[in-house]
Amino acid sequence: MAGRDAETLALERGTPLYVYDLARIEEQARGLQRAFERAGTALRLRLALKAQRDPAVLAFVRGLGPPGSPESVGLDVCSPGEVRHAIANGWEPGEISYTGTNVSERDLDEILAHGVHVNVDLVSQLERFGRRARGREVGLRLNPRRGAASGAGRGHLYSGGDRPSKFGILEEQLDEALEVARAHRLTIDTVHFHVGDGFLNDGLPAFEEAVERIAAMARRLAVAGCPIREVNAGGGLGVPQGPGQAPLDLDAYAGILVRHLAGLDATIACEPGDFLVKECGVLLARVVSVEERGGVTFVGLDAGYNVAPEHFIYGAPLEVVLCRAADAPPERPVTVAGNINEGDDLFAEDLPFPEAREGDVVAMIGVGSYNQSMHLDHCLRPPARVVAFADRS
Repeated sequence: MAGRDAETLALERGTPLYVYDLARIEEQARGLQRAFERAGTALRLRLALKAQRDPAVLAFVRGLGPPGSPESVGLDVCSPGEVRHAIANGWEPGEISYTGTNVSERDLDEILAHGVHVNVDLVSQLERFGRRARGREVGLRLNPRRGAASGAGRGHLYSGGDRPSKFGILEEQLDEALEVARAHRLTIDTVHFHVGDGFLNDGLPAFEEAVERIAAMARRLAVAGCPIREVNAGGGLGVPQGPGQAPLDLDAYAGILVRHLAGLDATIACEPGDFLVKECGVLLARVVSVEERGGVTFVGLDAGYNVAPEHFIYGAPLEVVLCRAADAPPERPVTVAGNINEGDDLFAEDLPFPEAREGDVVAMIGVGSYNQSMHLDHCLRPPARVVAFADRS
C-alpha cells in the first residue's frame, strides 16, 4: 500500500488500521479536471466531506491548490457539523457548498452564520431560508426523476422515477419556487442535482437523460430572470469494484455535461466522494481465530462493522485479501467474522480463501470512502487507527 508492505504496517502500527495512499486522490482529481479542460471548460471540483473527513486526508486535499485556483478542491457539506469541520481544516466559506435535506431551524441558523453557499432541496425549505436570509443568493436542488447507477445500484433513491424520492424540487414545483424566491427577494444562482450512485460507463446513458432534463429546468429558471452561475452535478461517479469493470470514461462524462449545459454561461461543478477517495484506502486487520463449526470455517478478525460500516449499511462490495498469500489459490470457502457482538457482523460468507492462520493480516480493499467517516460506537469498540502516505515508497 503506497509502496509499503501491508503486513509490516499492521505489525508496526497495530490493527485495525486504515492505510491511505493519498497520491491516488490527486490522480483522480487531476484526471477529472483534465477531462473538462479537454472538453473546453473548467471544472469546479469539490470533495463530498461525508465520504472522507480524516484530518490527514483533508490536509492533503487542501494542499492540491490554493483557494479559488483551478487546481483546488473545495468541499461539499451536508450538516452544520460538517461546515464547522470544513472551516477548521482550512477551507474558506466561499469554497464550501452546503446541500442538505430536511434542514431544521437551528441548522439554518448556524449554517447561515458561517456564510457558505446553500442549496435547498424543498420549496418549504426555500421559504424557511427566505425568512432568515432575505435578499441572499441561494441554489435549488432539482430532481429530474431520473437516476443513474451501474448494475443494481441505488440511483433511484436520489432522483426516483415514477415515485419521487425525498430529495429535490420537481419540475412542476418550479413556478412555486420562483414565487417564494421573489417574495423574499432571493437570487437563485445555482442549479444542483444529484442523480447517481457509483455509476460507471453503463450508467452514462441514464445520467445523460437526467442532465438533459436538468438543462431544460435550468433554462426555464434563466428565462425567468435567475442568473444561474453554477450548475452542480453532485456526485455518484463510481470506480471499478468488480471483475471486468472498466473505469468511468471521464471524457464521456465531461462531454455530456458540457454539451447539454452549453449556452447557460454557468460554471460546471461536481462533488464526488467515492470517485476521489474510495481507491485510496485499505483496512488492515489481524486474524484472531480460525475455527470450523458445523462444516463452516470461521476466520475471526480484530475488527468489526463498527470500523467499516459501508458494506453492512449499503451492501457495498467488499474484497477481503489474505496479505501473506494474496496470490495463492483458494483452499476452502470461509466466513470472515468481526468482533462486534452481533450475529450479522460478517465481512464475507462462503468466500474462497487460502489457508488462514491466527496472526495473519487481511486487507479490505477500496474502503477509502464511507467507512472511517461512518464509524459506530457500538459495543464501545474504538475507531481504527489511521496512517496516510503522500508518497509511494
